[in-house]
Amino acid sequence: MHTQENKHSRVNKKLAQVAQEKANLSFVDLYAEYPRYDINVDLEQERLINHDVIIFQHPLFWYSTPSLIKEWIDLVLEHGFAFGAGGDQLTGKILMNATSTAGPKEAYTPKGYQHYPLRTFLTPIEQTARLCHMKYSAPFVLYSALNADENVEIARHVEAYSKILDAIINDRYDFDAAIEADVICADSISNYIGDF
Repeated sequence: MHTQENKHSRVNKKLAQVAQEKANLSFVDLYAEYPRYDINVDLEQERLINHDVIIFQHPLFWYSTPSLIKEWIDLVLEHGFAFGAGGDQLTGKILMNATSTAGPKEAYTPKGYQHYPLRTFLTPIEQTARLCHMKYSAPFVLYSALNADENVEIARHVEAYSKILDAIINDRYDFDAAIEADVICADSISNYIGDF
């Protein structure tokens, strides 16, 4: 899942380009497909059924996902499909976020100006995964994205994302370890895919 809101995010635009180039990976730009938010629930549910890993790729906006992802969740993950009586279509699938923040890593601490770890702000997504019988994998994060150097931090993050996607496609991503992690950054991906 990618959102057009990424057009304002240098890193998310590059991550989207990498994802689009991958074979054996379905890339969906929600804002391109649903500019008026008229989500095709049947199509989206079919996409979910046909995939084992779902990644919401987006910048963090006001401590959450962009609004279209929230609308997508509200409509697509409906009772009887994703949860509740008969709602077992997503059982065992994995959900994760690939996100970026404007603030630095130290801002997402009890003494930082955000006062909470980043993972706290993603709790609604994690709980949604649990309600839908899915596993939530630690998010892949680039902190300080607004100030990140295009040729250093962003390039390294994009390269790491490409390796994560390749590992997922080739069943080499260690989801057991990633599920136990708090967040995953470019400098820690070797813990989940082997040598970086």
